[in-house]
Amino acid sequence: MIKYYKVENGRLASVSDIERAEIVRLIAPTSAELENVSSLASVPMDFLSAACDEDERPRLESEDGIHLLVLRVPHKNKNNDIPVITIAFGLVLTNGRIISVCSVESPVWETFNASKSQIPTVDAPVVFVCRVLLCIANLYLKHLNFIQSEANRVEREIHHSMRNEMLIRMLNLEKCLVYFTTSLRGYDPLWSRLRRIKDGDLTEPEKELIDEVQIEFKQAHDLAEIHSNILSGMMDAFASVISNNLNIVMKLLTSITIILMLPTFIASVYGMNVKLPFQNSPHAFAITIIMSLILSATGVILFWKKKYF
Repeated sequence: MIKYYKVENGRLASVSDIERAEIVRLIAPTSAELENVSSLASVPMDFLSAACDEDERPRLESEDGIHLLVLRVPHKNKNNDIPVITIAFGLVLTNGRIISVCSVESPVWETFNASKSQIPTVDAPVVFVCRVLLCIANLYLKHLNFIQSEANRVEREIHHSMRNEMLIRMLNLEKCLVYFTTSLRGYDPLWSRLRRIKDGDLTEPEKELIDEVQIEFKQAHDLAEIHSNILSGMMDAFASVISNNLNIVMKLLTSITIILMLPTFIASVYGMNVKLPFQNSPHAFAITIIMSLILSATGVILFWKKKYF
């Protein structure tokens, strides 16, 4: 699918064809659509197809004055148990036009257009790209808050009932954070290369904007690592709790088995076909029962003092 936009009054407005478009948005494009845009916009085909690769890392590549910026953006994963993953998102910067390529419907442009600030023109590529990056950083922070709230909710549920599905949900949240930390770490080499987008020296506001973007991504990276460490520690703690609970249950069952074995032992002895004490007494049954109760009570008291119960 292809959508065309241009910047009007600080907002994105839809247009009907590529000739009038300042921004071309390719969503899960087919080979024919990629070839068509490549031909009309005079953009290398490999630049457009790069973002369709799920394993692409953040990078900046230039060829004949055309710049390819591959980013990793968060995406809600509805077809998998892992709620949020990261996907490749490509920006191709040409003279007076920006082409975005993504293998799925990403909320980047909708969030970008809904921001309170005015959208800059594509004639200022550094400012435009930095604003897009700020939008992506905010998406990371938004999803990190979602992951944290989900982890807190699962933790509360685990305190009441430690079922396997709760631990699996916690593990899936930890996988989300692995995607986030890996993707955010890939942005580190990108900041020094952003200056290549503009021919010549950057202005002071552009330098400050790049520094602001770098700070936002650093904050998102640090937050993802903090949440990942917390989740990892929680998983280890819950594993220890499960193991400890199993030991307690096994200790209790063993203690009960020993207590029940004492009257069974008395009954087994008096079931032998040999001469036994009290066998001619009319109170033999009562005596064996009392002996069994005394031994069982002694065992219970002993185990209670040893805190086996």
